[in-house]
Amino acid sequence: MIADMSHEPTRASAIADLMRAGRETSRLSMVFRYAIAERLGLTVSDLECLDYLADVGSATAGQVAERTNLTTGAVTSMLRRLQQAGYVTAERDPADRRRVIVTPRPERIAEMARPYERFAERAERLVEGYHVEEIRLLVRHYDRMQEMYLAELDRLRSSDTT
Repeated sequence: MIADMSHEPTRASAIADLMRAGRETSRLSMVFRYAIAERLGLTVSDLECLDYLADVGSATAGQVAERTNLTTGAVTSMLRRLQQAGYVTAERDPADRRRVIVTPRPERIAEMARPYERFAERAERLVEGYHVEEIRLLVRHYDRMQEMYLAELDRLRSSDTT
């Protein structure tokens, strides 16, 4: 039991370091995304939308609104801008003419990826030094963090402040 007690300050310190590093990484990630958006002449919301569409291929305007946490009106304006700039196409859903299916244009998504290339290469080199078990731990951690973010977004959207 005494051994466990001596371990606790080290564990608490390690957890505090992890939380601090996570906050700083999150902050720097946002600053980086703002810089990328500015370089591309986009807003961060535009960039988030295009990033999401690049991952899923196509989505309805409602799915984009849910994923970006924007109102449907704001998403409609954003999608109109992105369509006029040639980043996306928007087609009526043949199964439900009220819905719009938004699809990224591959050549513009490739153009959007260029500012990330150097960072992605460096991140890949960093991860190459990790053991498979370490990589799997990081994947589990990110998966769990994503679940937590989604749950908190749902809570915030429902106005449940407890």
